[in-house]
Amino acid sequence: MGCIVHSPEKKPVVKVDWILSKGEHAESEYVLYYYSNLSVSTGRFQNRSHLVGDILRNDGSLLLQNVQEADQGTYTCEIRLKNESVVFKKFVELRVLPEKPKELTVHVGSSAEMGCFFQSTEEKHVTKVDWMFSSEKHAKEEVVWRHNLNMPSGYFQNQGRFQNRVNLIGDISHNDGSIMLQTVKVSDQGNYTCHIYLGKLESRKTTVLRVLQEDSQMSIATTPRPQTDRPVILDGNQLVIIVGIVCATFLLLPVLILVVKKTQWNKSSVSSTASLKSLENKEKTNPEKHVYSSITTWESMEGPSGQSEATYMTMHPVWPSSSRAPNLALSSVRSK
Repeated sequence: MGCIVHSPEKKPVVKVDWILSKGEHAESEYVLYYYSNLSVSTGRFQNRSHLVGDILRNDGSLLLQNVQEADQGTYTCEIRLKNESVVFKKFVELRVLPEKPKELTVHVGSSAEMGCFFQSTEEKHVTKVDWMFSSEKHAKEEVVWRHNLNMPSGYFQNQGRFQNRVNLIGDISHNDGSIMLQTVKVSDQGNYTCHIYLGKLESRKTTVLRVLQEDSQMSIATTPRPQTDRPVILDGNQLVIIVGIVCATFLLLPVLILVVKKTQWNKSSVSSTASLKSLENKEKTNPEKHVYSSITTWESMEGPSGQSEATYMTMHPVWPSSSRAPNLALSSVRSK
């Protein structure tokens, strides 16, 4: 909040007062005062209000950090110049909007990345980062991760139920205090607040973490991923599964071929057996019919020599099929 006095006479600033008033009947609060080259923040504004203006140029601007809803109101800046009885005043109306924390939804067992950046125009580096967790709005906060560069050994703390599950993924030298929470549990659901400091300057950010159960993961409608030109990269487990399937296919292929050939041979054998049985049944149902002709034998009359001649005849079966079987043939044998 700016507060600059423009005076034709170059007189130094003697005193600066910043006062907050919330209404006509509300009691005013001192925020900060400057006197005798000493700047002091008071009450609940301690460590949150800083005089950032150049006093030598009659600039008594104020920086208020970690603004809260209770900080809303009218701020009055009063500046006194040396050897001046007149007090220069400036009024600044501050309205505080409710914070909209970032929401992050993950599944049980996965990882959650939570960002925390400090954007500052001053060339300063982060001196301290605190990550705190609360499961409810007014619940007691737990330490998630701490890093203090003001300590000789760069002290950091990662204890409690978050121990060995939180890693710093941001670059502290670039004012990035982002962390990664691994193997997320249902009990990890809640508010994660990052306090990042650049000396006395502080920035705060809150992330709301939502944790979904494994069984609810199937009921969530998944949106198709946008098509990109990037190649699909398989992880280790997918590569192992694909290699295993290929190897199993090559190993089982000869067995499958033998099974198929054996099945075809069995079908052929069964078909041949059925054909033979069908032929036998047909022959039984249609037996060969043999036709015999009745031939009468006789004796011839005596010849001149006084000997009788006898004629003998043999019968041959006549086959039903005229194309293959021979006709009845008679053969005679004469005996004297």
